[in-house]
Amino acid sequence: MLFAAFAAASTVALALSHEAQEFIAISKELEPVQCEKRNLRREILLAETERRDADAKALRSRFATLNRDPVTARREKRLAELEPRLERSSDPEDLEAISRASREAFYRCE
Repeated sequence: MLFAAFAAASTVALALSHEAQEFIAISKELEPVQCEKRNLRREILLAETERRDADAKALRSRFATLNRDPVTARREKRLAELEPRLERSSDPEDLEAISRASREAFYRCE
């Protein structure tokens, strides 16, 4: 049973285009940063709503620091380069697999 599940998962991974595999791999590398950014956006909005200007300013500063990281910036740039190619992909599995990986990452972040 376990072998069958592993074989099915590896078959799906092999069916993806190289660009989709790269997109998913980079997204997994960026997951901790993206999760932190998502949480910071929420906290900034909450601080602004509650009129805690000093907190909002500190949170925005932390967000800007994350954006200035050169490694993160390079990875995000590569994702931006891959995205148009994937939208035009002839492989129907590509977008579905990327969407599934994105949803899983979103729920892991919570």
